[in-house]
Amino acid sequence: MLQLRPNCEACDRDLPADACDALICSFECTFCSACGERLGGRCPNCSGELVSRPVRPPEALQRFPASLDRVLANRRT
Repeated sequence: MLQLRPNCEACDRDLPADACDALICSFECTFCSACGERLGGRCPNCSGELVSRPVRPPEALQRFPASLDRVLANRRT
């Protein structure tokens, strides 16, 4: 199950679980669309492709909430 991290790793912009402009790589590094574009659609951590993060339905979020762990520049906070 995806963690649905709450922020962009590059700029720390909030990305709630229902954000339609969140991007992830196969390791779940998370970026906003603006940073993803600036990065050329590639994850700076693994060089993987950045793709749209799926949106978890609200009823599923109640049972399986999004992560609260913020990741910024490869650091967990």
